[in-house]
Amino acid sequence: MSQTSTQTDHLLARIRENKPLSIRQRLQLTALLSVPAIVAQLSAIAMQYIDASMVGSLGAEPSAAIGLVSTSTWLLWGLLSACATGFSVQVAHQVGAGNFERARAILRQSILSVLMFSVILGMAGMAVSDSLPCWLRADNSIHSDASTYFFIFSMFLPALQLNFLGGAMLRCAGNMKVPSALNIMMCVLDVILNFFLIFPTREADLSGLTLTIPGAGMGVKGAALATVCAEAITAAAMLYYLCRRYKPLRLKGNKGTFLPTGNTVRQAIAIGTPIGLEHVAICGAQILLTFIVAPLGVAAIAANAFAVVAESLCYMPGYGIGEAATTLAGQCLGAGRRRLMRSFGHITVGAGMLVMGILGVALYCFAPYIIGIMSPVEEIRCLGAEILRIEAWAEPMFAAAIITYGFFVGMGRTVLPSAMNLCSIWLVRLTLATLLVSTMGLKGVWIAMCVELCFRGTIFLILLFNPRFYK
Repeated sequence: MSQTSTQTDHLLARIRENKPLSIRQRLQLTALLSVPAIVAQLSAIAMQYIDASMVGSLGAEPSAAIGLVSTSTWLLWGLLSACATGFSVQVAHQVGAGNFERARAILRQSILSVLMFSVILGMAGMAVSDSLPCWLRADNSIHSDASTYFFIFSMFLPALQLNFLGGAMLRCAGNMKVPSALNIMMCVLDVILNFFLIFPTREADLSGLTLTIPGAGMGVKGAALATVCAEAITAAAMLYYLCRRYKPLRLKGNKGTFLPTGNTVRQAIAIGTPIGLEHVAICGAQILLTFIVAPLGVAAIAANAFAVVAESLCYMPGYGIGEAATTLAGQCLGAGRRRLMRSFGHITVGAGMLVMGILGVALYCFAPYIIGIMSPVEEIRCLGAEILRIEAWAEPMFAAAIITYGFFVGMGRTVLPSAMNLCSIWLVRLTLATLLVSTMGLKGVWIAMCVELCFRGTIFLILLFNPRFYK
């Protein structure tokens, strides 16, 4: 075990054992949990950048095809994540209380539960894949690629679900390093597979030496297959470590049923359903935004998709710190230490706003270069840079919303924060986008997003500092 892991375990044990933690120790624990999660999130963003660049080199239409269905894939991702969270938060509470036997029982029951859910969801995704581009009013030239990408993605949802479950369980138990390392491995695998599956066999000149690089030449289909294969390999590795090697939760030699019990499932539904409904509402709004953007043309669709990927460079560190906030809130609540829990809430949110604020400045300054990496098309590059610079202003408040939400998830308080996210996006973002798109085009849509994120961050900060919410 590394020195860093030993320090993390030691500080988490002080929470369970009701020992005091100084401000320095709280900051240290926040950093120890956040940094591996941030690295994993950034590696995922690097994967998206490389994916976008590889597909973007094929032209605007392949990029637009993937961009068109990206919000729909996020919808499925969100539902899978909500399902896993319903069980992993229960594990965090049990670990905080020092009841590892009960934590293992929840883990066993979760595996069969999430598999059943993901199979049903995957079948639904495959069933609608042919019709989805038509529903989104896309140009006929990208229908085939878009539906194929979504079909392949949906078919492998069980693998993605198990990956989410394994990572969530490890993180809620306090192990951030292994899921982070495995997600980095997934990114590397995805890039390697992309290299061979997207492009055809070609010749490369290396210092006068001509090399033949094999390739399947599958284009968008190759990008989809590369991603899902990387996810499947990572899911297998994640579950192996969780169930066989990770001592606090390993199931080897530990007897018990995998059949879900009523109490465990009811708690999972109570925690996960608001999150799932929120993801449906948010992704539904994003799909509606795609519906609004699609008539603006292929260049606007591609610029919008690239800008979303580029912006994630800023907000994924927020999600990494949010994962740390979930773990800390869950374990503090399980240990009955509510005052310490509130302190961690303030620390994680403050750190996230600082990090994302700095990254927002960098995003504004380097927007043209970031978009330029992903697309050689001048129209896409110019439009993408313009909308990125609009969004950069919202990053600190976006951090407040992301991390506060993760903190409340760890508490198991998901109904009100989910409702706040839902109302903010549907009432503020969509209303403004609908009003501004007719006169300002894609820039109007992103102005609406910027205003909404600032509003959402404000209401989450008000909730974070309201002592009545913690009772």
